[in-house]
Amino acid sequence: MTRSTLDLTPRTPATASAAAPARGVGSNADPATPPRYIPAHSYTVAGQAITRANTGDYGAWLGHIRPAAGCSHPVRLAGTITSTTTDPGGGRVMSTVDTATMPDGVIYKPCGNRRASVCPSCADTYRRDAYHLVLAGLTGGKGVTPAVAKHPALFVTYTAPSFGVVHTQRRGKAGQQLPCRPRRQPDPCPHGVDVRCHRIHADGEKILGQPLCLDCYDHGAQVIWNNQAPELWRRTTIAIRRAISRRCRQLRIPSKLVRLEFGKAAEMQRRGVVHYHAIIRLDGHDPDNADAIVRPPIGIGVLDLVDAVEHATTVRFTTDTHPARPRGWPIRWGDRDKGIDIRPLRLAADDAITDEQVAGYLAKYATKSTEATGHTSRRLTDETIDVYADPDGSHTERLVEACWTLGQPRAWRGLRRWAHMLGFGGHCFTKSRRYSVTFRILRQRRVIHARTETAALDVQHTAETTVVETELAYAGAGWRTHGDALLANTSAAMARARQQAAHDVLTDEINNTRQAIPSAVAA
Repeated sequence: MTRSTLDLTPRTPATASAAAPARGVGSNADPATPPRYIPAHSYTVAGQAITRANTGDYGAWLGHIRPAAGCSHPVRLAGTITSTTTDPGGGRVMSTVDTATMPDGVIYKPCGNRRASVCPSCADTYRRDAYHLVLAGLTGGKGVTPAVAKHPALFVTYTAPSFGVVHTQRRGKAGQQLPCRPRRQPDPCPHGVDVRCHRIHADGEKILGQPLCLDCYDHGAQVIWNNQAPELWRRTTIAIRRAISRRCRQLRIPSKLVRLEFGKAAEMQRRGVVHYHAIIRLDGHDPDNADAIVRPPIGIGVLDLVDAVEHATTVRFTTDTHPARPRGWPIRWGDRDKGIDIRPLRLAADDAITDEQVAGYLAKYATKSTEATGHTSRRLTDETIDVYADPDGSHTERLVEACWTLGQPRAWRGLRRWAHMLGFGGHCFTKSRRYSVTFRILRQRRVIHARTETAALDVQHTAETTVVETELAYAGAGWRTHGDALLANTSAAMARARQQAAHDVLTDEINNTRQAIPSAVAA
């Protein structure tokens, strides 16, 4: 059964005792005056939906909102669209369309938010784009040469150091589950809290990632680390490149013929600290074509790349001074045996993860934010900070409080700007310039496909040139009513279900074909 994923409960004002939901997380319809086609008695969601469905232009409206049908909080644009078509003979045809003549008098555009907690539909589009972007950098495609699959590549996970004891899941060498933090004798902390835990935590427990003693936990150091994580990553990539250059000199290979490319995703752990998942690839360099992706020179391979990455895990630096800590905070990665995981990527290997798994792994975290910690909000201000920050509150409330307090000096205002992200101000997904294609190219191809998939075959390849000029202004955000949101989102969910069913059938056919080929060869 397919149902709407939108929250149809109106957003309520925030109070000191109830956290205000992020804009776009709760109600998706503006609390404005209902449109004129809604009778006064149709104040329920069902009534609004029935009234809309009974209008004479319901079919036209459904087709009109299709591009943004699954969006939780679409942007409404009003204005004019002028298109000028020039044929080979020099003739010109101009046409102007005013949005006032369209259903609802506006154009609906998806919000484009990547966060799954804000807009599941737009986040799913972003996740699919990220998947193809990552996979193209591993196996080729989308304009990337398939030969890239033979380049040395690693899948590396970088995590933060410890800032205090938290509830976690532990496993033994054989994979068996172990108690969280067992101790034979009481282990009181300076605040008198016994920091023992003999439980075996199950997946999804809310206590995971929570400190055993909130007062012992260094919330300030953690938000500083989150804030400085992008700089630590930048210095790490520099160290890797320098290590590769040294290795090239040892092998008598010109270092300018070797290039390092990467793609990475940032994931927020349950304890509220960021860690990175990265694909690091070794390429060659063609002096005659700097943008070409070529194989690295013979003699340097994956083991050299592993050594360079391991060397770079020791990178560390100290932040600028702060009134609360004049000597600054030390910034480094977690311990080598716990905080860094390096895995070579190999195709068709039984003991290695596949490229598809890596691409899906990174794409999944590209749509995540701070949901794992239990905190969800938009950018905080002086008016809203008290709702989410409390020096004596929960773990996330103390992290937000630390951001706001430590972000008071002018040089550290970035902590306040990113307090809703627990101090992390970096992008969720980044890549080097020549790792793969760009999101812009993927979006352009999707637009072209959407415009041409229903066009007649005899007009797809004409020599006509069409120039479209738009004069659109922001007219609002969100659906007009909750009933519209229900109808639009349900229609989009049904379309996605049909698309997924077709995808599953196609996948089964491909798998059956692959299984039939070896049988035919053996026969």
